[in-house]
Amino acid sequence: MHEDTEQILLTAKKAAAAASEIIMGLQDKAKIDDKGINNLVTEADVKSEEAIRKIILDSFPEHSILGEEGGGDTDFDADNLWVIDPLDGTNNYAHGFPFFSVSIAYSERGKTKVGLVFDPVRNEIFHAISGKGAFLNEIPISVTDNKLTQALVITGFYYDRGDIMRSTLAMLQRLFENNIRGVRRTGSAALDFSYVAAGRADAYVEYMLSPWDFAAGMLILTEAGGDCRQADGKPLTLKSNTLAVSNGAFTDELLKLVRYPLES
Repeated sequence: MHEDTEQILLTAKKAAAAASEIIMGLQDKAKIDDKGINNLVTEADVKSEEAIRKIILDSFPEHSILGEEGGGDTDFDADNLWVIDPLDGTNNYAHGFPFFSVSIAYSERGKTKVGLVFDPVRNEIFHAISGKGAFLNEIPISVTDNKLTQALVITGFYYDRGDIMRSTLAMLQRLFENNIRGVRRTGSAALDFSYVAAGRADAYVEYMLSPWDFAAGMLILTEAGGDCRQADGKPLTLKSNTLAVSNGAFTDELLKLVRYPLES
């Protein structure tokens, strides 16, 4: 069933605002638990996801929802699926590091139609509707045309401290040996995508992510003119778990350096 994407976006904005109010209200007060080694969940994650789910289902009771904390429908080919991360950057949030976001995406049969990423610290809303461009606080955004040697590259580390970590470190060494301008590790995948979309960085590479981490950002970056791939070079989809995304100006060069598993 095709829905009115403008109405979907309004609902996403309402849900993100409600979640952000909870997140900011609980800052420095939220109870923190461990989901696994170095993988945190806070009271803010849980309560903000509950608020998002309620707002979505109040407007679209028949829709499916997949969320980081509450789980849900993992049929990525569902007619109407919302993919949400109520607090992307929990580790940052728990430590008082001001870089985290709310990520809300809506897809139809595996194709993301609406994406929204809200940074409550900076009051920045990145959003996109399929075929209508990408925006930051309602102002159009687009990627840079920088070359690899001019690139600021963002990366991330999975909670695992084994092979994925070692591959990530080896990948970063390759990038530096090819004279990129710099690397950043920020801790919020949704914002990483959005920053490449807005021209604040030029590429983002990570070797293990979940769909709620990038569902919204993937559409925002695509609509801003970027190139979204898996780390093996195939197109990025909701079913992917690695990524190598960029402004599109140096895709082949980037993939040669970051393709996963790494080639010798």
